[in-house]
Formats: sequence, structure tokens, C-alpha cells
Amino acid sequence: MMYPFMTLNDDTEITHSEMKPDGRVKIYIETPDEQDGFHSAVCWLPDYTWEQIDGYSEAEMAFYRQLIRNNAHLILEFSQDGGVLNATTA
Repeated sequence: MMYPFMTLNDDTEITHSEMKPDGRVKIYIETPDEQDGFHSAVCWLPDYTWEQIDGYSEAEMAFYRQLIRNNAHLILEFSQDGGVLNATTA
């Protein structure tokens, strides 16, 4: 299951999985694009492994890498609590 984490002003959606038994969390980033349909990328925490990068420029990826690094502690916490919506109501 993927949980919503953040929506940016350009309609980019950032979602994350629950924490897997091996301690990893999948982060999925997706941005609608009129020409291509969607741009997307996957990051795995806690090791920051990036894969399946499609359509993003190097500058955009630099932004997303920093954004994920700045918020990794929250994503890891929320991944154990059923997402941000469940964590904030507990």
C-alpha cells in the first residue's frame, strides 16, 4: 500500500509505502506532464537508492533528492504508522 505524503504546487505527488520487513521504504514521485503523461521516479530509504527515473531533468532530480533527504526522517516514521494521516490523528 502507498500512503500520500506531499503534493507540490506543480501537482507532483509524493507517496510512500509501509516499512518493509527489511526496514526499507519505497517512495514514489509522480508529476503530470501534458506531453509525456507523467514523469516519475522511485527512491528506497534508508539507503537513498534511486531507480525508474523517467522524464525528470538533472535539476529536477537534484531538487527531489534534497527534498527526500530533508524529509526522510518523517517518511520513515510515517511508514510505521500507516501514513501521515494516521500518524497525525494518533
